[in-house]
Amino acid sequence: MAQALRILHPPITGTPYFRHHSQLPPPAYCVFSGGKLNASPLLWKIRSVSRISRIRASAESRQGNGNGENRLPQVLISNWTKPLAKFAADNFQPLGMVEGVLLGLANPSTWLSSGDTYYLSKISTFGIFIISRLTLRSDEIGVAAEAWPAGLFGLASILFITPLFSRIILLIKLQPQEFVTGLAIFSCMPTTLSSGVALTRLAGGNSALALAMTVISNLLGILIIPFSISKFIAAGVGVSVPTERLLRSLVLTLLIPLILGKVARELSKGVADFADGNRKLLAVISAIFLSFVPWIQVSRSRSLLLMVKPSIFLVAVVMGALLHTVLLAFNALVIPSLSVISGGSKSPFAKKENASALLLVASQKTLPVMVAVVEQLGGALGESGLLVLPCVAAHLNQIIIDSFLVSLWKQKEGKFENAKVA
Repeated sequence: MAQALRILHPPITGTPYFRHHSQLPPPAYCVFSGGKLNASPLLWKIRSVSRISRIRASAESRQGNGNGENRLPQVLISNWTKPLAKFAADNFQPLGMVEGVLLGLANPSTWLSSGDTYYLSKISTFGIFIISRLTLRSDEIGVAAEAWPAGLFGLASILFITPLFSRIILLIKLQPQEFVTGLAIFSCMPTTLSSGVALTRLAGGNSALALAMTVISNLLGILIIPFSISKFIAAGVGVSVPTERLLRSLVLTLLIPLILGKVARELSKGVADFADGNRKLLAVISAIFLSFVPWIQVSRSRSLLLMVKPSIFLVAVVMGALLHTVLLAFNALVIPSLSVISGGSKSPFAKKENASALLLVASQKTLPVMVAVVEQLGGALGESGLLVLPCVAAHLNQIIIDSFLVSLWKQKEGKFENAKVA
């Protein structure tokens, strides 16, 4: 090329912002090999827009009170609230229960009569169980048939073996005695409605087996619990429990909503699709119903609870955590022993998926059923609020302990996988 490309138009001076396209400078001319060619107007538009954008950005950065400084607090607030919102969403149920206890202590239900709180407690329990049945997919239960020996042991541990620990609990001397009695009742309950299955899935265990044990233990528990309480607890404290009335009440409070949820799910595809597509929403509603439990029970017994020393309540909380730890240790020792007895490596107990499901589900106890039982006892074993409060703490403790346990399992598996890859 004979000559270099050069712009003949004089440099732009003054303000770079043009309000109208008519204020743009006239087209430039290029000199190339001695000839004249009109330069494309697009070149000048690109240059002008680029320069305007740079000057605007520079002006914004120089403004002391402009948008530049306003964005920083917004970013900081966003970075602070997102983890907090995620924590609240992941722990909605335990946070709701803690809030229910605090509301019961700080703002008792003086605006509700005893009859209102009774019916509210009934409605919340009914809602918990009908939602639990709507969201439990029973088609997975057939998958658990292959692990039936493990399932049988799980049911035996939940309904017959672990209730025996109530006798040991009743030997503890603590005032008020309702704290001890409440934990003893709690040990006779079936497994949790959702926590055990959810944690089993998270741990990579046999969720079908966990689901089967959850459904069957809660159904059979309605029939077995009255006799367990009468034999292991009422006899130990010298109180007679109206077994027939308690059984009839549990059938009405727990079994009927379970049946209604099952019928609604099986007969209506729309209901099943809604339940499957809105599991998080239904879980939140169930958690709200569950938070009513400590609020109602604590507010009823607020005057008695405020008389309890914090150190005594702390002892009851530690007892609840110790109870769950003992149940975990018991099942953790028995499962390998059953594996050796029933065929070694080919035994259903030897599979890690079955073992993790058994350990988690068979070691947990459900709070809603316990509250329904206490409601029907009518104060025969003590003040209902004092009976329930340590069990609320025990329920939270078992979720926290098992969450840490599952997290440790996953970390261990991750290290093992990394070692295999290396």
